[in-house]
Amino acid sequence: MNRMQAILSFGLAVGVSAAFGRAAPQASLAPASWQLDFTFHDPQRLIVKLPGDTRETTLWYMLYEVTNNTGQDVQFYPSFQLVTDTLRVVDGGSDISPSVYDVIAARHKKEFPFLARPTQVTGLLLQGEGNARSSVAVFTDFDRDADRFTVYVSGLSGELASVPNPAFDRRREDSEENMRSFILRRTLAVLYDLPGDPQTRAHATPIRRTREWVMR
Repeated sequence: MNRMQAILSFGLAVGVSAAFGRAAPQASLAPASWQLDFTFHDPQRLIVKLPGDTRETTLWYMLYEVTNNTGQDVQFYPSFQLVTDTLRVVDGGSDISPSVYDVIAARHKKEFPFLARPTQVTGLLLQGEGNARSSVAVFTDFDRDADRFTVYVSGLSGELASVPNPAFDRRREDSEENMRSFILRRTLAVLYDLPGDPQTRAHATPIRRTREWVMR
């Protein structure tokens, strides 16, 4: 992620679209393109000792199920990102040991007997309840100074919008470091409060506050 993309990501994460001198595109009330049905459990904490480690590691995970009732087969490549109010960004699935998915699957085998690893649910998603897929997004722990965080889930809709890059230099060629515009995607944003203080948050349970669609 280059500098301007990171700024845009943070700005949209905290709702500061004014920094770009124009209103950020809003997600349509009714989907303007195909949209998958997505159900999920709120994030849960997992404390586990990873292979080769002597200390326990704290992780967070979100169980989910996705169903295609769009009327057409679609490609499913989800992206999960957790953003704290301290502007810490944690990508789902990044630096996660494969053994973690086995631990989660064993913990939830009654409720999710067909829980698959993230890499096993991507690709063409066929229509119908019988082709629904269940998996889990896993995040590394974040700083305890954060008392609020948002989980963003993209890849659930085909709705897109283009936003001009205010820092684009017309004297230079269009490139990854000098992009003419950014592509925003219809993204599910779920906001949580994490009660307590830095000393007690290690045991706090997230409280869901809002669930909405945004362009990000």
